[in-house]
Order: sequence, then structure tokens, then C-alpha cells
Amino acid sequence: MTDAATPGSGIGSRSFVDADGVRIHYYVWAVPNPRAIVQLVHGVGEHALRYLELVGELNAAGYTIYADDHRGHGRTGFEQHGGDLSRMGRLGPGGLRAAIAAVRRLTGIVKAENGGVPLVLLGHSWGSLMAQIIVNEHARDYDAVILTGTALRRLGYMDGGDLNRKHKHLGSTGAEWLSRDPAVHAAFAADPLTTMVPLRKLFGIVDAMRLLGRPARGLPPALPLLVQVGGDDTLGGERSALKLVDAYRRRSGLRDIRLIVYPGARHEVFNETNRAEVMADVIAWLDEHLPQRHGG
Repeated sequence: MTDAATPGSGIGSRSFVDADGVRIHYYVWAVPNPRAIVQLVHGVGEHALRYLELVGELNAAGYTIYADDHRGHGRTGFEQHGGDLSRMGRLGPGGLRAAIAAVRRLTGIVKAENGGVPLVLLGHSWGSLMAQIIVNEHARDYDAVILTGTALRRLGYMDGGDLNRKHKHLGSTGAEWLSRDPAVHAAFAADPLTTMVPLRKLFGIVDAMRLLGRPARGLPPALPLLVQVGGDDTLGGERSALKLVDAYRRRSGLRDIRLIVYPGARHEVFNETNRAEVMADVIAWLDEHLPQRHGG
């Protein structure tokens, strides 16, 4: 179990105890006088420390990062389940609602510690679905939103089956659908804190169904939204992302939306063979929407 994060001047791991008594571990990678804070919301079966390359790039560009290991995941899950790696990914008491509440609790911590510094919510995969749910209720708490590996939360637009079936002939790890980079498959399979158990089995049918929904009506029109997906992402891909963006525009009333589809890329765009391009796109978009702050 690693104890600290290396990018920037990160101050390592912290924790808080949620309403059900589960200790939620989170990380802070701080830079002086940050342009903004990025709250990173990771995907199912993984953990925050899989994003260190992205964190390093964001730190270098002047952004501080906060990221928790969600209920049942990473350091949180390891402690929650008494070190039983076979239970990684299982959310425990309170289920999905408790996991979302913990993400919101971290938002409160970020705001309390950083005054008026702008806050960006960045969710990947399951994290992006939770981010969509959070934005429906609390959009005004965030200055910008980034959704990656995301999908419209409707039946027919999210693949709930074997997400690796299309790519399983490419290797034997079961993680081939994540990226075109074989090193990513190998690292995921070798990581003791990851799991490839499908979401519906981990969460149960009730919590899996709670992920369904659509963008709310009447969101703040000026809220900027960036959506990044791989063209070969089996969770949703381009078709689903187009529907999602259309819903945010027509139903929610957002005016500042950008969708980037990376042809040939799979699910984890930050771990793809063109990851440098993806991260550069994130930073350029953030820089455009969050002007440099001056002073301490």
C-alpha cells in the first residue's frame, strides 16, 4: 500500500469517516496558488492512484487535485473489507447512495480548504455517471465539469454486458477493452486493488438501476462541460456520447459543451496510446475556461 503521491507537492493521503462509519481515504496533490481545484472521481473496480500520470500533468499546468478512493475501492475498500481482496469493489452499507454522498463530502472539504478557488468535477466511467447524478442536484457547486469514458444513463446507451467481449481475442487479461496499450492491461490485471467483476454483480441490481437517469432540466446555462470518449469504447462510445451531449444542450440548457471523440481509442482515454493528446486537450480546455489567478 503506497502512502504518498509523487506528482507536484502532493501531501499524501487523508481520510474522513462517513455516515455509516466507513473510513473514506482520499489524496491531495497540491500546487501553490492553483488555477483551480480538480476533484477526480474514478471508475468502478479501480482507484485514484491509477491516475498519477494525469495528476502530474495537471499539477504541472497549475491545478491542484483531490481524489478519493470510493466505497469498496482502493485504500478505502481494502480497510473496509479487512484486507479481503475478493470483496474489492463491493460498496457496503448504504451502497451507491453512500458512495455518492462521500464524493459530495469531499467537495465540501475542498471548498472549506480552498476558499473561492474554482472547482472542476472530473468523472471517469462509473465516476462520470456519479458526476452526472451530482450535477443534476448540485451543479452550482462546480465551475466546470469533465466527463470521460461516459455514456447517456439510459437503457440501450450503456452496455451492461461483457465489456471485453469485442476485444478478448487480443489478450488474456480481461482488460483489453480498457486501452490499446498492452501495458495498461497487464498493470490492471496485476494490481491487487483492482477487480474485473462486472458492476451489476458488485453493486446488485437495485444499485445498478439507480445509475440510470438523464440530465436534469434547467441546469446553469453557463456551466462548461467537456466530454471525452474513445470511438471504440464498449461502454457507450460516440453514439451514446452524442445523445448525452444533445440532452445536456436541449434538456438542461447548457450552452458551453465540447465533445471530443478519439477514433480507435477504447475506454480509458487517460491510459490510451494517445494519452498525451487527451491530457493536452483537458489542460487546454481548462486553461480556456479558468483564467490564471494572481496573488496567494
